[in-house]
Amino acid sequence: MNSNFLQTPIDYLKGVGPNRAALLKKELGIHTFQDLLNLFPNRYLDRTQYYKIGQLQQTNAEVQIIGKITHIKSVQQQRGKRLVATFIDETGTMELVWFRGHKWIKENLKPNVPYVIFGKTNWFNGSFSMPHPEMELLEAHEKSIRSAMQPVYPSTEKLSNSGITNRVVNGLMQQLFLESQNNFEESLSKPLLDQLKLLPKSEALFNVHFPKNQALLARAQYRLKFEELFYIQLQLIRKNLIHKAKIKGYPFDKIGSNFTTFYSHHLPFQLTEAQKRVVKEIRNDLGSNAQMNRLLQGDVGSGKTIVALLSMFIALDNGFQACLMAPTEILSVQHYNGIVELCNNLNTSIELLTGSTKASKRKEIHKKLEYGEINILIGTHALLEDTVKFKNLGLAIIDEQHRFGVAQRSKLWHKNEYPPHVLVMTATPIPRTLAMSVYGDLDISVIDELPPGRKEVKTVHRFDSNRLKVFRFLKDEISKGRQVYIVYPLIQESEALDYKDLMDGYESIAREFPMPNYQISIVHGQMKSVDKDFEMNRFVKGETHIMVATTVIEVGVDVPNASVMVIESAERFGLSQLHQLRGRVGRGAEQSYCILMTGNKLSDDARTRLETMVRTNDGFEISEVDLKLRGPGDLMGTQQSGVLNLRIADIMKDGEILKIARSYAIQVLKQDPSLSQPENIPIKKTFAQLTRYKNIWNYIS
Repeated sequence: MNSNFLQTPIDYLKGVGPNRAALLKKELGIHTFQDLLNLFPNRYLDRTQYYKIGQLQQTNAEVQIIGKITHIKSVQQQRGKRLVATFIDETGTMELVWFRGHKWIKENLKPNVPYVIFGKTNWFNGSFSMPHPEMELLEAHEKSIRSAMQPVYPSTEKLSNSGITNRVVNGLMQQLFLESQNNFEESLSKPLLDQLKLLPKSEALFNVHFPKNQALLARAQYRLKFEELFYIQLQLIRKNLIHKAKIKGYPFDKIGSNFTTFYSHHLPFQLTEAQKRVVKEIRNDLGSNAQMNRLLQGDVGSGKTIVALLSMFIALDNGFQACLMAPTEILSVQHYNGIVELCNNLNTSIELLTGSTKASKRKEIHKKLEYGEINILIGTHALLEDTVKFKNLGLAIIDEQHRFGVAQRSKLWHKNEYPPHVLVMTATPIPRTLAMSVYGDLDISVIDELPPGRKEVKTVHRFDSNRLKVFRFLKDEISKGRQVYIVYPLIQESEALDYKDLMDGYESIAREFPMPNYQISIVHGQMKSVDKDFEMNRFVKGETHIMVATTVIEVGVDVPNASVMVIESAERFGLSQLHQLRGRVGRGAEQSYCILMTGNKLSDDARTRLETMVRTNDGFEISEVDLKLRGPGDLMGTQQSGVLNLRIADIMKDGEILKIARSYAIQVLKQDPSLSQPENIPIKKTFAQLTRYKNIWNYIS
């Protein structure tokens, strides 16, 4: 069947018509025959088995029975009437019951003719009954192409209310298969079908909509899931390969004195094996002729900054400048201070540029930058302004990239003749399956071990009723010279409420920790940023013992002396947020603690989140649990929630298929980058159609 047939508007399918077409478009996004074909069932009712009335169990399961109606009566009840029919087979008797639609049902029921009935059974007063059964004459049942496994399609209330029931959708699907004669173009190559023993396309589509049995259904689903994930991976990997082929980078072939002096004499600690591996991956990228495009993932405190600095030294050794861009002023100041300290004894010129850099200083930086007198520039979005011109920017490092839009990042690219190499860093661990799909066009490096000497943060869950004990513990820690964070949730919709919670909390803490013995900082979203920075700095300098805050401290505040993180109403936070907050402590040599405070009433999800936090400090394990709880759309944030709007595959359950699909996509493109070999023609054709009709690319942000 050629692809033009599948692009036919849905209005032209027999049985649809203008009204139904309008509803299908609005409610399910079905505009063409192709869209209907890709409306996959979300569950199946197993109609392969027929039960006898004498075999029925009190399970409330859906069952299918063959029998006859012997008589029908109306029974008065408190409100109105119910219609009751006696239904028998050779093993026993049961009742069929209707509470509405009596007149129509009564007229259409045929006594003493074999029927197939299907529905849930109820056990009451010693006998079975079935309310509102699905009924079909045995003769018609045996003729229909409908399979034994009955598909249940996605639906909406509006569709059901407008009479477009599951049975109607099923009928439209039958009509589509009749008109197409179940002849659909193959979209995968013969070698792929053979190697993976996949069903042909037409067979897979037929068996996903009208499966004969569980085994065929499983094979059909596998084939279609593989195909969907294969084409997404093909798109991403191709993008990466084209990027490498087309976008030349500066080859950094020298490892010179900046790198070696620092590595040999100024490293504050031994690199972990994971850090060494990642530095090697970055060195290989920088030495090739292509522009580096690498994502560096590492849990809070895994030592990404050192890796970033070593990468910058490689740029410097090759006569280039480097920059590091962070999403907030506090974070960029922190990077600046940390890097200046590490480069203390080196002859490296490092500057900081943020929104609050004074105009005179700014001018000086602009000038030095253009003359190449600055080696490393660190800052916020301020680096993107048109007035910021580098002499020769060779490496751009972006921290917590999900906070920067694509357009902002591309501004950095255009500051040079060739785009600089790009290293994107994130402390938000992304599950492997999601990383393969969302960042599949980037090369990924992972730092998966913590530097030696870092103690794991001890995490406990305490109910509000234990509050006094928690306060006693905080006083003990403060008496040892430590500092404490107390964080309140921030939920945009209810700013007034959040503010009240924070202020109530602050007052009760101020009563419990009175001046002058205790000093308390407070930071929240409604403060001016000058005041926020002032309070933060007091805490950083150790002038205050307790920092009461909303989640503005989530990313990047580094106070090695802070050893306790108390998270109030912890059940209101997501897992990754809890993990990020916990990462604010445990940065010094002392044992640190994270205390999750909640009320007594907890949902199952909240309980799972808290138990996970108490059980593990591993960000990747936490991200996997988070993915299961929230689904991929939420995990990536709204700007990328369209990322995995998949039709049949499920990124959480089908991780194994995704890995296989990715490896085959890599294999196909390695052997035939332009997909022009004869056996790859179906792949090339499908790929072109998908890009033309935008059927898959809406999934990729």
